Amino acid sequence: MIELDNRTSLDVDEQFLNKIALTLTDKEIELIITSKDEIKDINKEHRDIDAPTDVLSFPYEDMPMSPLGSIVVSSWHVKELSKELGHTENDELALLFIHGLLHLLGFDHEVDNGEMREEEAKLIEEFNLPKSLIIRTQG
Repeated sequence: MIELDNRTSLDVDEQFLNKIALTLTDKEIELIITSKDEIKDINKEHRDIDAPTDVLSFPYEDMPMSPLGSIVVSSWHVKELSKELGHTENDELALLFIHGLLHLLGFDHEVDNGEMREEEAKLIEEFNLPKSLIIRTQG
């Protein structure tokens, strides 16, 4: 289900992330864990934002048998946010994965009426994750 490309030393609980993904899709998802510098370069190239970010999503064209898309996560952000917010790196990675996955499924918190945040809240509750993603994305 998840095609993992871990370019860092971050420990990834792939089984847990697959469990989350299976609640929303049966399509393959590419998950790339990368450095702060590389995600900054990707962000600049694809969004014209010259700054690092925590997670990026790249949906693929919806065709039979095609993967859903790619999620790129910064290991630096996983480590820093987990320390700052007082939860595990695995929890932070799961929160960022959920956020990226919902974008792949067409949710967009920048233009919707709270639907993405509602879906995030449901998944956070279902998988007993820290509520920090909801708190830090409100407003």
